[in-house]
This record gives sequence, C-alpha cells and structure tokens, in this order.
Amino acid sequence: MIANILFRGLDRGAIIVLVALVAIAILVPAGNLYLPASSPFHVPTYAVALVGKYLTYALLALSVGLIWGYCGILSLGHGAFFALGGYAMGMYLMRQIGTRGVYGNPVLPDFMVFLNWQELPVAWWGFQYFPYAMLMVLFVPGLLAFVFGWFAFRSRVTGVYLSIITQAMTYALLLGFFRNNFGFGGNNGLTDFKDILGFNIQAPETRGVLFAASALALALGYLICRSVITSRFGKVLVAIRDAESRTRFLGYRVEDYKLAVWTLSACMAGVAGALYVPQVGIINPGEFDPANSIEIVVWVAVGGRGTLVGPIIGAVLVNFAKTWFTTGALAPYWLFVLGGLFIASTLFLPKGIVGTLGGLMSRERRAKPRAAEAPAPNPQPQSSPATMAAE
Repeated sequence: MIANILFRGLDRGAIIVLVALVAIAILVPAGNLYLPASSPFHVPTYAVALVGKYLTYALLALSVGLIWGYCGILSLGHGAFFALGGYAMGMYLMRQIGTRGVYGNPVLPDFMVFLNWQELPVAWWGFQYFPYAMLMVLFVPGLLAFVFGWFAFRSRVTGVYLSIITQAMTYALLLGFFRNNFGFGGNNGLTDFKDILGFNIQAPETRGVLFAASALALALGYLICRSVITSRFGKVLVAIRDAESRTRFLGYRVEDYKLAVWTLSACMAGVAGALYVPQVGIINPGEFDPANSIEIVVWVAVGGRGTLVGPIIGAVLVNFAKTWFTTGALAPYWLFVLGGLFIASTLFLPKGIVGTLGGLMSRERRAKPRAAEAPAPNPQPQSSPATMAAE
C-alpha cells in the first residue's frame, strides 16, 4: 500500500532523479573503498564526508522547498528542527562512548563529569538504544512543529509575521542550548563520538554506509514529497499557496493542511540533522543560529522554488561554492557572495535555476508543434498563356 502511494505515477524526470541518487549511493562509497588511490575514479575519503554533508543539506532544503514552494509557508526557523534531530543522534553517540571517555564514566558523558553531575538527566534516558534515538529524531522535531503550528496556523498568522515567529523560535532554542545546566553540552555541544551501532564511526566502511544512507534518505524524501504534491492533498496545498482565503471559503480546513505538511517537513529536517552529525563529528548550539535558516531559504530560491529538484540542486551548488570560497583567500567575502547570489537569483532568475530551465524547455516544446502546423508558403504564381501573350 505504501509502495503504491510512493511510486504512483512516476514520470521520466522523477525516475532519473531516483536512479541518480541510488547510483550515487552505490558508486561513491565503492569508489572510495574498492578502487586504489592511483585510479582516476578513486573517491578520496574527505570527499565522501563532504558530499555526504551536502546530501543532508539537500534533504533539509527539500523539506523547506515542500512548505515554501507548494504551500507558501516561508520558514526562517527550519534550522531548529535540523539541530534537534542532530542532537538526538548526538546524544545516542555520546551514550555509546561509555568508559572510553576522558573520565571513564560508563554512564555520564565527559562534560557532565567535569561539571560534577551525579546522575544522568531524565532527557538522556533511553538514548543508549538506537531505535529509541531514531524515534526521538522524528518525534522531537515533529512535536515541536505540531505544537508551534497548532497555535500559529489556528491564529491565522501568515506571511512575514509567521517567518519572524519561526526565527524567534530558533533564537530562543539557541539561547537555551547554550546553557550548560540544560544538559546538552552548552557552547561546546556534543563531540568525540566513537561508535555507531558498534562500528567505528571513523572507519571508511562506516563513512561509506553513512553516505549511502544520506543518499537513500534523500531519495525517500523526494519520493514522499512527490507523492504529496501529486495527490489531492497537494492540489489543496497549491490552492492555499495561491489563494488561501478562497480555499477556506470553499470549505477546506486550511489550518489542518498547513499543520500536516509543516509537521512532515520538520520530521524530514530532523532526519537530515541526524545524518549530518555522525559525518561531521559534532553538534553544537551554533546550528540553531537564525542565519543558518536564512541560508536554507537561499538554497531553495537559487535552485528553484516550486520544484522538488530545485532545492536539491541549490543546496549542493551553494554549499560547493561555499566550500570553494572559504578554503582560500576569498573566505572573508563569502557572505557578500551569498547575498549577491540571492539578489541576482531574485532579479534575474525569479524561478530559480530549475524553474527557469524548465520554463525555457516548455516554451521550446510548445513552439515545435506550432512550427510543424504552420501552413506552407504560397508558391509563386505562374503566368497564364493570355498574360504571356499580352507581354
């Protein structure tokens, strides 16, 4: 039943995206593990971790693209859901350290021992179990999104006011997680991870599996988003985006539709954060920075709002450019480049890269049948015998 919903009506473009993601999930780790360094097709270990991070960002951008591009909800706080999913994974990884920490405490993480904590906080209970941690990766961001959306959407907060409130939510969490007495590592966050599911987190094989999991999670997220937007539910979301008042007058419970897609988007962002942490090796309150959430919006705008492939391409391209700029002498100017990129895409590519290219291709396809159906030019009239005699 679920498979029928996910794979319903796949078109050629969707199949190409899915095949590409599955191929990336297989070929990149294989190129790292099984090809020698002398091979031109060898993938360096650092590239596996770097591209794996890009894939988690792509899933995060896809979650924002779903609500902004198809429902008109501009969130400036999705970094909070990403960070909460990352903290849930980080707490599981910290519980796996055990006696291998600096202080050798089998239960308490090192920062708690350093602060003279005597027992594990209630919030950390159960995180030694992987299934429980994965449940929290979905439950905590989803619960926060549900509660926030319940009050915001039923109060009919929309537009820029909703965007500001989401940004305030993220900033409040940033301040809260910075405090050591909350039990989440304070400013230093969570790091020094050792194992995941009993496997060394630094081993190339483990990194390859994490990379493949990120690519497959992105493919699954793409399938879920596509099944949503191609359904009757998705058509109502587009109606809400284009004319919310009219959709409400037609009898639809607009608040319920918004709440459902908002919560789904938050859960997707939480999964992206959970896959991000073991590949990067750290999670700290800086992930709650409102500037990070604004950057996500830039990814979606550059790639193409109102498309599913656009946010993926935008996240990868912008972060690749960020890596290239920030590893050289141009690092201090990256924020200027990012702002200029957003302004340029707004002025010259309002539909983003994918939206603009798609519009050009559509016009070309419409122009070809018209050219084929155009009447042939009239032949030159031939002179009649009477005309020739007169001449």
